[in-house]
Amino acid sequence: MGERTEKARRARVGYGSSYHKGVAGELGEKSRGIGTVLGGQVWMIKPDKDARTANPCLWMQAGVVEFKNCNNYYDCTTCKYDQGMRKQVEKKKKISWQDSMRRRPSLERVCRHSLTNRIKRRVCAYDYECSKCDFDQFFEDVWTPKTKNLPLETRHIKGFEVPSDYYFHDGHTWARIESGGYIRVGMDAFALKLLGKADSFDLPLMGKELEKNRIGWGMRRSENGAEFISPVSGVIVEVNKKVRESPDRANNEPYGDGWVFLLRHPDIKENFKELMRNSASLEWMSKEVGKLEQMVEEVAGPMAADGGYFGDDIYGSIPGLGWNNLTRTFLKTG
Repeated sequence: MGERTEKARRARVGYGSSYHKGVAGELGEKSRGIGTVLGGQVWMIKPDKDARTANPCLWMQAGVVEFKNCNNYYDCTTCKYDQGMRKQVEKKKKISWQDSMRRRPSLERVCRHSLTNRIKRRVCAYDYECSKCDFDQFFEDVWTPKTKNLPLETRHIKGFEVPSDYYFHDGHTWARIESGGYIRVGMDAFALKLLGKADSFDLPLMGKELEKNRIGWGMRRSENGAEFISPVSGVIVEVNKKVRESPDRANNEPYGDGWVFLLRHPDIKENFKELMRNSASLEWMSKEVGKLEQMVEEVAGPMAADGGYFGDDIYGSIPGLGWNNLTRTFLKTG
């Protein structure tokens, strides 16, 4: 791998830490790395200084620990690492990240959301007592749910987009974990191209509790209706009014402005257990496209030798496929 390519990979992914088995005597020697004990074995971890931390932990940014990536979507209230660090603070073995920041000059005491790269630089005006900060409440309750997030990387299967960082349900709905532990939900490009542009969407109300693998919302196109399975469980905290008011947004940007709602659930890992991602979602989508091609050939005759690409309104172009047949086969709800 060339030097330029390697640097680009490290900048994008943030990988690069090396580790080796150590001995107890190494634990106090910072030059050898960060020492930890797992299962009675000493491990020395040395961060790659050239690698960019994609999701920096507050404790690292405040200088309490040398290297730690956030793997809990900045939801500190449910983070086991944060809970462990707080216990260390109670035992006087560590200082809190707030106290560490308070030791800095006033202009360097930046907001916790700036520390985690979620907003531009902003100085903290409340001495890290976030519960008293109006901006903190605004950010968590209003700004974060409404923030538009686009896929980091998207693959294409014969014209159908498949984002690598989204989780897919086999009923052609998706879920994405976002900062603060929110879960954004929507319909995939395959379903929206399959059924064409909706006249309206029947979206649930805020506060409604949904259960995964059950009907979550619906759409109508002329006299036809379709229902979509919710890929995850949770309580709805935000509904996309733009999609309700302008249904074509879902088709125009299924993985961006076309999301349908945002929800919260206390156990994210369990909630996402059965969903597909990365290579699994690509393999599944390839099979779904193959199934659709076979159905089209049975109704409209042989396709191009290379299969070709499908248009944006498959049912509208080939109504002989049957609306109910399509929703039953692909959405699992017909």
